[in-house]
Amino acid sequence: MKTYLCNHSYLFLIQRLAVVAVIFGGTVALRPLIAGPAVSTIYVAPDGNDQGDGSQSNPFATPLRARDAVRETLRRGVGAEVILRGGTYQLAEPLSLGTEDSGTERLPVLWRAADGETVRISAGREVKVTGTGAAIPEDALKRIPEAVRERVMYVDLRGQGITDYGEMSGGFGKKGSPGLEVFVDDQPTWPARYPDKGFITITEVVGPTPVDIRGTKGTAEGIFRVEDKRVANWKDEKDARVMGYWFWDWAEEHQKIAKIDPETLTITLAEPWHKSGYQKKQYFYAYNVLSELDQPGEWYLDRADGKLYLLAPSADPRKISVTLLPSVLLLKNASHITFYGLTIEGARKHAVVMKDSTGSSLKNCTVRNSGQWAVHIEGGAKCSVLNCDISGTGDGGVSLVGGDRKTLTAAGHLVEKCSIHHYSRWTRTYQPGIRLEGVGNVARGNLIYDAPHQGIAFGGNDQLMELNEIHHVCQETNDAGAIYAWNDWAARGNVIRYNYLHHVNGKEGKGAHGVYLDDGFSNAQITGNVFQEVAGAVLLGGGRDIQLTNNLFVHCVPKVIQIDARGLDWRAFGFDELKQKLEQWPYKSAPWSTRYPELPAILDENPMAPKGVVVSRNITVDGGKNDLHNNALPWIKIENNLFTAPPEVLSKSAGPGGIPQVDTANDKVKELGFEPVPWKPAGHQSKD
Repeated sequence: MKTYLCNHSYLFLIQRLAVVAVIFGGTVALRPLIAGPAVSTIYVAPDGNDQGDGSQSNPFATPLRARDAVRETLRRGVGAEVILRGGTYQLAEPLSLGTEDSGTERLPVLWRAADGETVRISAGREVKVTGTGAAIPEDALKRIPEAVRERVMYVDLRGQGITDYGEMSGGFGKKGSPGLEVFVDDQPTWPARYPDKGFITITEVVGPTPVDIRGTKGTAEGIFRVEDKRVANWKDEKDARVMGYWFWDWAEEHQKIAKIDPETLTITLAEPWHKSGYQKKQYFYAYNVLSELDQPGEWYLDRADGKLYLLAPSADPRKISVTLLPSVLLLKNASHITFYGLTIEGARKHAVVMKDSTGSSLKNCTVRNSGQWAVHIEGGAKCSVLNCDISGTGDGGVSLVGGDRKTLTAAGHLVEKCSIHHYSRWTRTYQPGIRLEGVGNVARGNLIYDAPHQGIAFGGNDQLMELNEIHHVCQETNDAGAIYAWNDWAARGNVIRYNYLHHVNGKEGKGAHGVYLDDGFSNAQITGNVFQEVAGAVLLGGGRDIQLTNNLFVHCVPKVIQIDARGLDWRAFGFDELKQKLEQWPYKSAPWSTRYPELPAILDENPMAPKGVVVSRNITVDGGKNDLHNNALPWIKIENNLFTAPPEVLSKSAGPGGIPQVDTANDKVKELGFEPVPWKPAGHQSKD
C-alpha cells in the first residue's frame, strides 16, 4: 500500500478534484499522480500474494484481502482506493462491505479496474470437462440423442468439489431461482428443452375440480393432455421440469413433472399446482430433459449424481463456468463506496445488493449472468447505478426500493444511462428491467430491450422515469405493459416523461401496451413521450387524476389510447383492497394532504370512478382507434388533441437515435401548442 501525505490545503483540494474525476468519468490516471493527504492506494492482481503488502510491486491476490487492508487504512483515518489489475477473481465468499469499509461524502472509498484492463469479479467457478462422447456414463449416453452423442461434454461437478446445486423453482408471485446455472464463454446456456423455441399447447385439461375466474374456466389440478407425441419419450426422465403460462398470459410458473401417460399423452404435474389453475389453449415448454439435449447451448444436470452434460455452442469452448455463491457484492449499512469499471458476474441470486446503504454506486460496470437481479438496492439513500451494461439475469435488471412513504421522504436512488437487456431469463413475468418502489427514485436515460415481460415497473410515490428507450419487451406475454403499475390510489406524484417506446406488441402480436396503469392505479403525469409501433400505446385501467399530455403516437395499431372505468363494473370488487392500501398512510394530513390535495376527500367522491383524467395536446399519426369506454367518458376531460393528424406534422428527418419528431413549424402543431420532446440517445456509453 502506498499512502500520500501532505498538509497543504490546496493539495487537498486537488485530491478531491481527482476523486471526482475518477467517479464521474474523468481521467483515472490522475489519481495516484496528484493524490493529496491521507489516501492509501491498495493493489490487487490475480498473480499477487495475500501475504504481500498490497503495493504496486507486491499486490494482494484477492479482493477479500484488499478489503481487510481497506479496513486497516480507514481505522487510521486514511482514505482508500483499491486498484484491481486485469484478470478474473473467483471469490471464495461474497465481498461483504459495511460501516467499517465505508468512506465519506468528502472522501469515498473507490474500488476500480486498473486503467485499460479488464477485471472480472465472479461468484461462479470455472469447471473442467471430464470427458466427451464414449466417456459419458453408459446410462446417460443411451438417453442422449444419437446425432449429438460424440459432441456432448461431461463434467463431474461432484468430483470438482461442487455439491450444492440449488433448486429450480419460482414463477409469478413466488420466490425462486434457477439454482446452479451454466455459462459458456460468458454466454447463458439453458437446460435442455422442448420445443427449442416456442411452446406446446394444452389441448385439454382433465383435472376433476372446475375453476371459473370471472368467466375464464379451467381446472384446479395440473393434469392435462397435449397432441405433441414427443412427450411420450419423457416418461422415464429422472427430473423433467416444465415452465408454463398455465391460466393467464401474464402468470407463469416452474413445476415438476410427476408422471406421463405415453398412450394418452397426459401429463400430471407434481403439487403444489398453480394457484389459478390450468386452462385449455395455454402453453408451456419442458426442460432439464436429457433426451432433448440436441441443440448447441443446452445442458442437463443430474442432481442425484452431480454430473453435468453439455452440448456447447462451439466445439472448443474457452471457458465453462457454473454459478456458485449467492452474490458478488453485499453492501449493508455501507456508505460512499464506489465500484468503477468492473465486470461482476456468476451469482446464483442478486449479483449486487446494497442494503440500507448511502451514497454508494456502480459506475461503468458490466453486471451479467446472475440467477436473480443484477442490482438490488433496498433502503438507504442516494445509491446509484450509472452507465452500466446489464444482461443475462434470471430475474430483472436494477431494483430500487427506498424512501419512507409515511413521511414521503425520498430515497433519491438513481439508475441512469444503463443498457439493460436479455433479462428475465428464468422468472418470465413481473421482473422488469428497472423496478422503482418506495418514494423518490429515478430511472433516467436507460436503454431497455429484449425481454418476455415488462421494461419498467413502479409503485409508491414521486418516482421519475424519463428519457428512457424501451423496445422489444413483453415478447412472451399479453395484457402487459412496457411501463407498468398496479392497483393503488395512494401512489401519487409519479412522472413518466420524454421516453421513447417502440416495437412493443405482445406474444404473437396479440397485444401489449406502452404505458399500462392497471386496476385503479392513480395519479401519474404521462407527458412528452413518443410511442412508435406499439400495439396499445396507453391503457388507463380505471385510475384517477392522470394527466396524459403532449405525447406523440406513430403507427400504434390496433389501439392508441384506452381508458375504462372498470371500478364501476367488473372490478368493483377491488374497492376494499384499494381502500385498505390507502388507509395505511396518513393521507388526510400533511405532507400527504398538501402534496396530493385530491387525495383527502377521495372516499367521498365516487372513488371507483376515473375522475380527474385529462387527455390533452396529444398527436396520433397513422394510428389505430382510441377505445374510450362509455362509462369512463363522463369522468374524463379530452381536449385539444390531434387524433388523426396528417403525416406532414412529422419532421422529415428523424431525431437522435431515430426517434420520430414533430415539425414545430407545422400550423396544426403550433395551434395545438405541442412542445418538442427533449430526446437524446439512451443507454450505456462505452466511454463516459
